[in-house]
Amino acid sequence: MVAATVIRRYAIALSVLVLLAFLAASHASHPAPSTPPRDILPLQLEEQIPVPNIAGRLDHFTADPKRRRLIFSALGNNTVEVIDTFEGKLIHTITGLSEPQGVVYVADFDKLFVANAGNAKVSIYDGSTYDLRKTLDFGEDPDNIRYDSLSREIFVGFGGDDGAIGVIDAATDERLDTNFKTGGHPESFQVEASGSHIFVNVPDAGNVVESIDRKTGKVTKWPLKGLRQNYAMALDEQNHRLFTVTRKTPMLVVLDTQSGREVARLRAVGECDDIYFDASRKRIYVIGGEGFVSVFQEDDPEHYELVANVPSAIGAKTGYFFAKRDRLYVGVPVKGNGPAAVWTYEAED
Repeated sequence: MVAATVIRRYAIALSVLVLLAFLAASHASHPAPSTPPRDILPLQLEEQIPVPNIAGRLDHFTADPKRRRLIFSALGNNTVEVIDTFEGKLIHTITGLSEPQGVVYVADFDKLFVANAGNAKVSIYDGSTYDLRKTLDFGEDPDNIRYDSLSREIFVGFGGDDGAIGVIDAATDERLDTNFKTGGHPESFQVEASGSHIFVNVPDAGNVVESIDRKTGKVTKWPLKGLRQNYAMALDEQNHRLFTVTRKTPMLVVLDTQSGREVARLRAVGECDDIYFDASRKRIYVIGGEGFVSVFQEDDPEHYELVANVPSAIGAKTGYFFAKRDRLYVGVPVKGNGPAAVWTYEAED
């Protein structure tokens, strides 16, 4: 009996020694991973601002820097919403719109211009009270809208197969006779501040980027070889670089604005509807409905790299880079039982 007990104890001790030896060998060949340093993403989610009582798609954004207000079209809700970015809350809703798409606030005249796809009109509001000042007939599907501070003119993309960019005098609220023909519905476009060109995405005209000379009306077409559905666009005017994003295949394409030469193409997040250039950091923010913001770095005008895909939300594909606040705002549509929201990202150096 004593001998059996001794043998059992010896066997247990031997097993423990074998186990310890095995664990020691395992630890030596597969050491425990060290804690990695905390990755600092180029965009840090700072705040989620709920926007209640909004259904459907959120479209384009603008900002009133002096009042620190963010303004965006709630297309599916037929409203324009105003957020106080300092307090982080919704402060006003403009009703009575018809599928609002493009919006632009003009500080020079304290006015807000809204393009309505549903009734083919541009609505003009007082920038302080949001009282309606005037409504202009524009033609089919007015969409993206831009302001040129040098000429003090508003540019509005509209139309179908016979699309064009029309012009409004921002001081008088009168539509001018000028129309720049695009040969298809103009999507996002950029107006040079120091030059005479308008750059336009026109997927209906063969998925091309058009360079329109405002002085002569001449149109030069730059094809996006093998790519389709070019909607979003941004501009680095200082370095003569144009950024356009396609959906089929999801790519960021960089073009030389002086020649149309393709400088680079890089894979980006899909379903993009807004892109912004951060001039102070030389970064490009591509907002995509697949649930990410692709952040690219401009190392120099000939070289670009993807530095991060920052998580956002599925369906969030529009937003606004508020340069004076170093914030990227992303519009998040209703999902499940939660309200629509605007997510605030702080740009990190």
